[in-house]
Amino acid sequence: MDIKLAEALLRRKELQMKVDQLKAINHKELFEVKVARKNVTDNVDDVVAQVPKVTMEEFTKTYDWFAKQLRRVDAAIQNANWTTNIEVDPEVMKDSK
Repeated sequence: MDIKLAEALLRRKELQMKVDQLKAINHKELFEVKVARKNVTDNVDDVVAQVPKVTMEEFTKTYDWFAKQLRRVDAAIQNANWTTNIEVDPEVMKDSK
């Protein structure tokens, strides 16, 4: 698929933001299961549990997918960076007089 360099740069920024979001999640709080048991009567207990909404496998799979896409788009951008010439005013490349 051919896209404009500007589109690739934008996609790299989007992917980097997503990877940073996922990286910032506190894994211990997200995946910890807590159970509390209260005795209501002699024969009945009230059990309250906090269960994680996603498994560590699901989280890792999502993070890995976004990180892989980020690496792939970054590699394509770097390839263009080293193989594409642009026209600039010669003064741009001179040191001060």
